[in-house]
Amino acid sequence: MTMYTAINRFGVIVTVTLLILTGATTAMATEEAPYTVIKTDDIFELREYAPQVLAEIIVDGDLEDAGNKAFRPLFRYISGDNKSRGKIAMTAPVSQEQQGEKISMTAPVSQQRIQGKWAVSFMMPASYTMETLPTPDDPNITLRLVPARLVAAVRYSGFWSEEKYLLHKEKLEKWIKDNRVTVAGEPVWARYNAPFTPWFMRRNEILIPVTAGAK
Repeated sequence: MTMYTAINRFGVIVTVTLLILTGATTAMATEEAPYTVIKTDDIFELREYAPQVLAEIIVDGDLEDAGNKAFRPLFRYISGDNKSRGKIAMTAPVSQEQQGEKISMTAPVSQQRIQGKWAVSFMMPASYTMETLPTPDDPNITLRLVPARLVAAVRYSGFWSEEKYLLHKEKLEKWIKDNRVTVAGEPVWARYNAPFTPWFMRRNEILIPVTAGAK
């Protein structure tokens, strides 16, 4: 290894470290799903969520692989791989071109089991509606409106593993049962951070729709 190569590699390591320490790991998500906390109990919460619009794709695979498989097409959609519904500027010579619209990243990235597959979704910024969002170029991506809902949530940090997911899902299901809350839907796995965020700084949640308040 030459001295130049060693210095260059050291510079890359320092740069990545500084990005992590200065909070660049939050660059993925500048807006979070809005909700009101109804009850807090240690790591558990009962929340009331406002309506949300999701960009969603259905993929095969296990819990951990499905998120990786779905992330790329969803990220391409918000990065401009879409048919913008805005006005199209005239160019010269006489021509007209539709430009893909960039959409801000939001949090969380959600994953839910549906008929043996996984529905992975990005929440769309609140400034968009179903009518104003650009149509995805990828036919596998759909836009879906989720109505206001009541949700039981558990929050934890650590690696994105199936083991930790199942452990905390079991804890949340027990909390729901102990508080006599009625389950109204399937669990949703929510992740709030970029993949390169250190495991101990990650915010992970499991959300289960419910229909009654905790006592």
